[in-house]
Amino acid sequence: MQLVMSPNSPYVRKVRLLIREAGREAEVEEIAVATNAYDIHPEVAAANPLGRIPALLCPEGPALYDSRVITRYLDAKWGLGLYPEPRLWEILTLEATAEGILDSAVTMAYEVRMKDVPSEKWLDAQWHKIAGALDAIESRWMSHLAGPLNMGQIAVASALGYLDLRHDARTWREGRPELAAWAARFAERPAMQATLPPG
Repeated sequence: MQLVMSPNSPYVRKVRLLIREAGREAEVEEIAVATNAYDIHPEVAAANPLGRIPALLCPEGPALYDSRVITRYLDAKWGLGLYPEPRLWEILTLEATAEGILDSAVTMAYEVRMKDVPSEKWLDAQWHKIAGALDAIESRWMSHLAGPLNMGQIAVASALGYLDLRHDARTWREGRPELAAWAARFAERPAMQATLPPG
């Protein structure tokens, strides 16, 4: 299998974390490309008609895309148990919460990078969504971040890592001591260290 990716993408990082936590790096060749919303790499366009990464090229069928599709596929293929049936809906909801954080955080990064005068109203609106999601994790989801590794944990870790990378000035840890402590512990995992984005 081949993973079309960029090491700075938090969506890609979710998949790379899963692969490393599974110890299956030798089974997935990473194809790093330079791509963005304004200049889509041809390899990305060929794998995903939406022009987004990650995309997983599989010898037995069509390319898979969207990080949540890829992680479910690899979990099922390798029997990892990262989506345990008794807690499936909670884990999927937590993963979706992390994805929502990323969606807002990535659009904020594009707003700043691509406009001479970014819209503060837009940035504040997106951060309000992120803050609400972080507050929900702090108040309602911490028990789901405990226990055996699952995909909700990996997704949240990837989202928090991206906030550190692109929005550190907004100090997401303030007022969220439990989530901050969990993130610090999770960041020590070898897979997290191995997938740190270059910046």
